[in-house]
Amino acid sequence: MKKYCLMAWQMFMIIVLVDSQNPNGFINVDCGLSGYESPYTELMTRLTYTTDADLVESRESGRIDKIFETMYPRPYWTVRSFPKPERNCYKINTERETKYLIRATFLYGNYDGRNTVPSFDLYLGPNLWTMVEANSTTMEVIHHTASQSSLQICLVNTGSGTPFINVLELRPLNLDAYTTPSGSLKMLFRWYLGNPDGGMIRYPSDVYDRYWYPPSQQKHLIPITTTLNVDTKNDYNPPETVMATAATPRDANASWTVEWIVEPPNTQCYPYVYFSELQTLGANETREFTMFLAGADFHSPISPGPLITTTIFDRLPTQCDGKCVLELTKTSTSTLPPVLSAIEVYTVMDFPLVETNEDDVTGIKDVQGTYELNKLNWQGDPCTPRQFLWEGLKCDHSDNSTRPTIITLDLSSSGLTGVIAEAIRNLAHLQHLDLSNNSLSGGVPEFLADMSSLLVINLSSNNLSGSVPQTLAQKKRMKLNVEGNPLLICTTGTSCVNKQGKDGDRIKNVVIAVVVASLALLIITALLILFLYRHKRRPSVVEGPRSNMQELDDLPLPIGIYSEISL
Repeated sequence: MKKYCLMAWQMFMIIVLVDSQNPNGFINVDCGLSGYESPYTELMTRLTYTTDADLVESRESGRIDKIFETMYPRPYWTVRSFPKPERNCYKINTERETKYLIRATFLYGNYDGRNTVPSFDLYLGPNLWTMVEANSTTMEVIHHTASQSSLQICLVNTGSGTPFINVLELRPLNLDAYTTPSGSLKMLFRWYLGNPDGGMIRYPSDVYDRYWYPPSQQKHLIPITTTLNVDTKNDYNPPETVMATAATPRDANASWTVEWIVEPPNTQCYPYVYFSELQTLGANETREFTMFLAGADFHSPISPGPLITTTIFDRLPTQCDGKCVLELTKTSTSTLPPVLSAIEVYTVMDFPLVETNEDDVTGIKDVQGTYELNKLNWQGDPCTPRQFLWEGLKCDHSDNSTRPTIITLDLSSSGLTGVIAEAIRNLAHLQHLDLSNNSLSGGVPEFLADMSSLLVINLSSNNLSGSVPQTLAQKKRMKLNVEGNPLLICTTGTSCVNKQGKDGDRIKNVVIAVVVASLALLIITALLILFLYRHKRRPSVVEGPRSNMQELDDLPLPIGIYSEISL
């Protein structure tokens, strides 16, 4: 019976998941969701949400107070919190050179029972995205182009409470939309007009799952709606439900202004304004208006086409000195006031720091996986920002035109076992490698000799065995320390201690002194034996036999006297 129940449940889950397939590229993460609840289908959107368990390392889970659950959709109910360490990062696989809408949602909901709302920093890769103050439902949205095959979204503890997150979502965007000469676009607000009592509009009405809200203050506006189809097919593809409503000012002869504040005052912004003529105009009616932004003309004059979406924007950002004013005024020849369906406003975020070289990141993560390293701060980007540099690493930031590279890996006294990780060879820029004072076994790998940047290798105090590869031992520019590996044999004709730097020179001097002392002792012993032998056998000076010195000269030299030292 249990078998058939299990089969029925599996079939049900397959049907549900097939019925709720996510659009191509959508990533929906319910942060804090337990593994046995994942995946599930969100009822309003029919999108599938999954747990974040495999996307982040240090973590604790929680759930908002039940009194809030009836007010919010299911993805908001669970919470992932991060009491320690200072920085905790989600690693999200992305498509290289794809522009994403990235949305992070924070609802405190008294999940910890403390009634104290924290604040903390949110990073996108190595750069600060924003400071989160989750006094109410906080949603941070940014349009960002992924430069590598994954990106990191990090929460950083600033000493004002434990960082947490509820939902993380990514949506691929049209590359031809929301273009900027540089930087990413952080959303300031997104409104649709003409339906003040309307609710939030998102997927499936919006193919990019943008959230559209009606502004609270619309008493000075007259709503316009249509039941006819509105053509929304352009690069920005707004929802038809958004474009089927619009508004005009009650005072047809007065200028209509839309205002917003930006911080700091020198912040640059991009507005995207949406129009469509929803009314059937009479023979003597015209609608034409000008639009000024921060006192400068903004694509005037404008005469919206009937039931066709027009999106007005500028290729360059506008700086408003703190307060931005968008002013719409009908022209002298127009009989009708301006009309507006929707508006989005974004601020420019320039991210000066670039991620670490992708091959180096892959290499160091493979090393971490091989040795199952659980270093607390090994999260996020290994090299940047510098205050979060991974323990045991040093990076090269000298060339601002290239990505930082890992040049030092120090895993000494880290409890390593097994063989020297093959993944180390992927750290192509590595100059110093220290694996000393561990329990590594096996041989010294050949690939170390092929790493052209390596200058110093410290493998001392391990359990390595076999022979040091000749190609490695003979590298003149490299300092190699293999002291303290009793089972390790040096290549014939090459002394291991010749490549150990200062400590190696000391060891080399000690070895030479021992060899010389041993040689002197052997010579003295041989001379003493010779003297005693001659003294005992000598009959007389005149009649003595052939000198025994000749016999001694014919004897082979003691083994090892000359083979252990070369002069």
